[in-house]
Amino acid sequence: MFKNFNLLRLPVIAIALFLLPAFVAAQLPGDLQFGIQASPTFSSMSTNDNLINSDGSNLGMKLGLVGEYYFRENYSFHTGLNFHFNAGGTLFYEDQYTKVDIWRESLDSALPASALPDSISGGLSYKYDLQFLEIPLGLTLRTREFGYIRYFVRPTFHLGIVTKSRGSLKNAGFVEDEEDFDINKDVNGINLGWGLGGGIEYSISTGTAIIAGIGYQSGFADLTTDKGTSLLREGRNPREDDSKGKVSSIVLMLGIMF
Repeated sequence: MFKNFNLLRLPVIAIALFLLPAFVAAQLPGDLQFGIQASPTFSSMSTNDNLINSDGSNLGMKLGLVGEYYFRENYSFHTGLNFHFNAGGTLFYEDQYTKVDIWRESLDSALPASALPDSISGGLSYKYDLQFLEIPLGLTLRTREFGYIRYFVRPTFHLGIVTKSRGSLKNAGFVEDEEDFDINKDVNGINLGWGLGGGIEYSISTGTAIIAGIGYQSGFADLTTDKGTSLLREGRNPREDDSKGKVSSIVLMLGIMF
């Protein structure tokens, strides 16, 4: 559905979505505030198949802009425009599989035909290195100020657009563990998710505050492309790989609001 999405439209769409809340807020009573964030992340992948398991996490970073519209003193809507670098994680296909027919197109494009085996068995780890353009939309609920500090809780929905997707195989033998290649054909272009975070705001001057906290973010859309792929186990008929792969992240929220 999203494989033919025109990437040249992304900047226009992203800027429009980011500016829309600001335009709406300008027509309403209330305060509008902007900020920046540089938040380390720890991401991993999981599936709903008990023979395809998480096998490692990615250390990444979120960089971007934050916009908040205060509709009451301690309550605001927030949105933003973030780049989430090196998200993803590693999925391990158990060695019960005698054939794992995924990433075939990507491997065909990245490696010479002579390097590829006729069949790839289980017991390998598939590492996803992904980059997202993220647009969050949510609420920020704050306490009253205690000295210079306020505490907050932030439930959020996220729209993620995959802007880069690289992959690598561990212990494959026919390709180096460190060698990565384009896996765009094997990753869906849109990721939807939810998040929940909390932390503190420390006021350093009138209208300026440092933000620090921790959050959890999880996708609920299938990020992996399974169409046309198959899995084979000893003594069983081949079946389509219809597992649902998703990315989850722990975010160390760091930023400043002006």
